[in-house]
Amino acid sequence: MTLKKIKDFIFNNETDLKDRLFVLIMSSLVLSWGIALIEIIITGAEWFTIAALSGGVVSVILIAIISIRKNKIKIGSLLITIGYCFIYVPLTFICGGGIYGDAPLWFLFGIILINLCLGRRVKIALLLLYWVELKALWHLDLRRPDIILQNDEMMAHVYSFIAMILIGLALSIIISFWIILYDKEVERSKKQKSEIEILNKAQNTFFSTMSHEIRTPINTIIGLNEMILKENISDEVAEDAINIQSASKLLLNLINDILDMSKFASGQMELTPANYQTGNMLSEIVGMLWLKAKEKGLEFKVDVSPEIPAELFGDEIRIKQILINILNNAIKYTKEGSVSLHIECGDAQDGITNIIYTVTDTGIGIKKESLPYLFDAFKRVDIDKNRYIEGTGLGLSIVKQFLDLMGGKITVNSVYTKGSTFIVEIPQKIISDKKIGDVNIDNRSSIRKQMTRMSKFVAPDARILVVDDNASNLLVISKLLRETNVKVDTVSSGEEALKKTLNSFYHVILMDHLMPEMDGIECFKNIKNQTGGKCKESKIVALTANAGSDNRELYMSEGFDGYLSKPVMGEDLERELYRLLPSDLTFVQGTDQQIYEETISWMKNERKKKAVIISTESVADLSQEIIDKYQIAVLPHLVCTAEGNFLDGVEIEANGLLDYMSDVSHKVTTKAPDVSYIEAFFAKQLSTANNVIHLSISKTLANSGCMAAMEAAKAFDNVTVIDTGHLSSAQGLVVIEACRLAEQGKSPQEILKHIEKVKNKIHSSFIVDNMEFLARYNQVSSRLANTARSLMARPVLILKKGKMRVGKFYFGSREHAWKKYIESILKFPSGIDKRILFVTYVGLTGKDMEWIKEQIEKNMSFDKIYFQKASPVIAVNCGPGTFGLLTRDAETKDRLI
Repeated sequence: MTLKKIKDFIFNNETDLKDRLFVLIMSSLVLSWGIALIEIIITGAEWFTIAALSGGVVSVILIAIISIRKNKIKIGSLLITIGYCFIYVPLTFICGGGIYGDAPLWFLFGIILINLCLGRRVKIALLLLYWVELKALWHLDLRRPDIILQNDEMMAHVYSFIAMILIGLALSIIISFWIILYDKEVERSKKQKSEIEILNKAQNTFFSTMSHEIRTPINTIIGLNEMILKENISDEVAEDAINIQSASKLLLNLINDILDMSKFASGQMELTPANYQTGNMLSEIVGMLWLKAKEKGLEFKVDVSPEIPAELFGDEIRIKQILINILNNAIKYTKEGSVSLHIECGDAQDGITNIIYTVTDTGIGIKKESLPYLFDAFKRVDIDKNRYIEGTGLGLSIVKQFLDLMGGKITVNSVYTKGSTFIVEIPQKIISDKKIGDVNIDNRSSIRKQMTRMSKFVAPDARILVVDDNASNLLVISKLLRETNVKVDTVSSGEEALKKTLNSFYHVILMDHLMPEMDGIECFKNIKNQTGGKCKESKIVALTANAGSDNRELYMSEGFDGYLSKPVMGEDLERELYRLLPSDLTFVQGTDQQIYEETISWMKNERKKKAVIISTESVADLSQEIIDKYQIAVLPHLVCTAEGNFLDGVEIEANGLLDYMSDVSHKVTTKAPDVSYIEAFFAKQLSTANNVIHLSISKTLANSGCMAAMEAAKAFDNVTVIDTGHLSSAQGLVVIEACRLAEQGKSPQEILKHIEKVKNKIHSSFIVDNMEFLARYNQVSSRLANTARSLMARPVLILKKGKMRVGKFYFGSREHAWKKYIESILKFPSGIDKRILFVTYVGLTGKDMEWIKEQIEKNMSFDKIYFQKASPVIAVNCGPGTFGLLTRDAETKDRLI
């Protein structure tokens, strides 16, 4: 291999960096050894030293050449490194004066060789062996110096000096290579960056041009179709026209998605907020999606809270795009059933309210493992099932990116094969205190009513000039303005426009941007500077198919008075003209109330969803009074007998179960619901609430449903499961605290943070009358149960850090044991919350409860004492004669009940 070939190989960017580094280091090593060989020949070294070094040089060259030709550079690197570190270095050490020769310097080069040439695992192993070798050699020099061939003082200095020069030379070559390589990479990165910028610019130009070219014919279709709807036509023709309108707008939304994806990729996407009518926006969305739902035989429901502000400030175009994408997906992935849109708003703070859009479908749902990839561009989940469903794969990715820009969020709750719910929250500024209110009118007929509405104003003395090189666009604008009685002149070029403005005055000029010969911006400047021109003070509006905030900023910076994006809707055009025309020229038609009702006539009011719903399990042992007061959702456990499985507390109650169990041949087991059942439970709760916080029994207890609930929650973004570390009414105390916080309007995050603190301040314990039931279900051994019964011992079960254990035993009669238990729990009254005490029991009589209450009141006074019958699941494990005092530390002044 010649020097030129070596150089070309080292600086070839297409060759792997490790391979180039290998050739560079081997070349440096051969060069160093070659110089060292000349050195020892000149200094008259022993023949075997010369032969060994010569052999080393030849071996390195041969291994390097073979490794490169056979493409086995990793093996070659390993062989040469082993040969250098474990043959050359020891020989140099022994034959070159030990620690007083040049071996220590060559040893350092070996460390560099290992780190640069080898992979991670091999590198670590060889470094360890190398250090072991070093220790052995140093020990040899110390203990057996007679084995080391010593040089005289002069030669020792010469060898060390030359070794230092050679190693320095090799390191200089390697470092220089890295510097050159770094400079080349920087240069290449700059070149690639420049190429990418040019490519992005070309791509954006292409998308912008494509958008312009497609929007122009769509503008004609939508505009003329709108004029058809304003005519006196049959219902059948009107139906067809509405369908054309909906399909055209969906096509327009797809074009926007493609264009926006390009802008997001290049970091050029910006929002364009403005005031907008909530009713108008929602009407347009429903009008577009109703047809698609109808074609698939789906029911399309729209529920709107009457509390939503009628006018908001935000990017209406992007919000529509978000909702259209989500609704379009819901319709596409639903074969039968319904798609619903629910809209409500949160409480206003500093003039900002959170608008919450909930889209629910009964479609195929989303697998849990697919949820993390849901918002990736061009990625479609569950391809096997969805391969026949049309779509670009851009919609949800764009939705997520727009929401990030708006400071909003999107959450997904889905049960595979059952359906999905997408919840979108967008903070918006409130412009008007006026609310949408309660309206209940048929959906479809009102859409047509809105589209066939009369013009909002007339201006018979106003003059408008429309400049556009497309004849269809001129026709559309003229017809859209026909009912306003505005006098409209049209021209197809900038040159013709200048002729008109030289002799005639126009109140407003609608100017297309991309025109041949003279574009809209150039024409705008010429009109403003036209000598003798009569339109220098006219309002000029950019009318263009180049959509986007960057184009809006361009027109505003050039001095345009307004901006309308094609395809232009009649209502948008009228609104812009009404804004720009002198007030004495315009005459409003109809009352404000008529116009307002038109925009919201299709809406149907529904009760507002709860922000947070608290759910728990039947083993929380809460009274029906508390469950009803806080509207707590209860997930029942199962009680399994030979006669069948029964829902805990719903299909079976504790006393009946205890009677059944009095026959020892009757076996009863309990179990938590499975994941699919809990998923359905969570999905049901999310139909009435935006978030679910589920407080579960301690996961360390037998038959706990905590782990299954956590697994089920993975299908939902808005469900959080908390392991309370408790059971029975102690768990109920945690649930009550969570409900209280939810009633105060606390966010899910605030509730979770507080509950994590509270659950450690609640204490669970039970005194068991006998251990027979515990033994029957293998909670304790039969031998222990028999011994306890013989000694009249009654155990106290304590739940601590989520684990149940026997705390202590009380001996003697039942009343004596109960009294001692009550005294021990209420021993320090100052540390117990006096507002509420839960006494949860199994199989007690009314007389028993009266006696227990008297003993409690002798030790401590409580505002409220709840005697709560334990659930059948608790009863199975404890048996009759069991009760527990469930308390909370006295640290907070918040009311529980």
